[in-house]
Amino acid sequence: MKFDPQKHHRRSIRLQGYDYSQAGAYFVTIVAWQREMLFGEIVNGIMVLNDFGKIVAEKWLWLESQYEYVELGAWVIMPNHRHGILIIHDGRGGSRTAPTTPIRPKPLGGLIGAFKTVSTKHINLLRDTEGQVVWQRNYYEHIIRNESEMNRITRYIESNPSMWMDDDENPNRK
Repeated sequence: MKFDPQKHHRRSIRLQGYDYSQAGAYFVTIVAWQREMLFGEIVNGIMVLNDFGKIVAEKWLWLESQYEYVELGAWVIMPNHRHGILIIHDGRGGSRTAPTTPIRPKPLGGLIGAFKTVSTKHINLLRDTEGQVVWQRNYYEHIIRNESEMNRITRYIESNPSMWMDDDENPNRK
């Protein structure tokens, strides 16, 4: 499917004026294209990843190894979406650069874009569908402002598979 800017007038859901490259913790949800049940299934309240789900897991972990200023918090892959906490540090050096070398971190959208690109490429290689869309165009994010929110969101992520039957993203929701 090709994007036509004349037909799409999306309103940004991002916080106006906020610098998404600054240090902080972000709760992110990314949904599969057309909510396709692409990444596995929930069996007895436990997410069982298929090969595509394993690619998503591998590429989410890739973010932390690719960008030294990225740390991953709790995360989970669901049948048709994924939730995760992504922490951006201030970018002042790290294990691969001199400590005095300031790095301008990619903004959250750039990191999510990188994740979507590499995961889509590998999923499409596996299913032999070059150019096929895997992810919805946008993503949901929430800036985590304190430890209480971090704890609440972490509990939500960790319990997500057991709550699948009531999940808004579940097409078979009761």
